Formats: sequence, C-alpha cells, structure tokens
Amino acid sequence: MGEFDNKEREEVFSKKVRAGKRTYFFDVKATRSGDYYLTVTESKKRLEDGVFVKHKIFLYKEDFEKFAEGLNETVDYIKTHQDVVEKRYEYSESGEHNTKATDDFSF
Repeated sequence: MGEFDNKEREEVFSKKVRAGKRTYFFDVKATRSGDYYLTVTESKKRLEDGVFVKHKIFLYKEDFEKFAEGLNETVDYIKTHQDVVEKRYEYSESGEHNTKATDDFSF
C-alpha cells in the first residue's frame, strides 16, 4: 500500500471564501498519478454546540465544463427571477458580524 492510502491527497492549491455564516474551501488536490481534482467544502458552525459541520463534494476535471455550465445557468436563473442581496459578512471574535457593501459577487 502506498503512502497516500490512509491520508488526504496532496493539496496543490487552496482558496478560502467566507460568506455569511458559512466558509467555503476550494482545494485542488492530486491523485497518485498526478491528475488534479477539486474538492469543495462547506463549513458551518452549529450554534447549539459550536461544532463545525462540513459537507464536501469532489469534482473531477472531466466534469468541470458540465458542472460550470449547470452552476452558471442556475445562478443566472436566480439572478433573473429574483433580486439577490449581495453582501459579505465579517465576523469578529465576539461572534457579531459586519456587512461589507463593496464586494462584488458576480460570476
């Protein structure tokens, strides 16, 4: 068995996006054969016990185009049919949040 069998795959690139009460992580990882794939992780802190709950999807390069098409079509639908309030929150250590009005969330 190889060195990666019981461990996370090598992380090549990572982007963290804070969005309201959630944080999203976009991580590029490499398979044993060197092919890249994307993991998208949503992390949200449960109010009851302070535990972070994470949901993760794996997206492989052969699916990028179809995934992006579906995501863009869905986002365009929402923007066309409903006003989208676009704001970002910054959290302080006290748990309060402040809105930043200058952020651009367009795709």
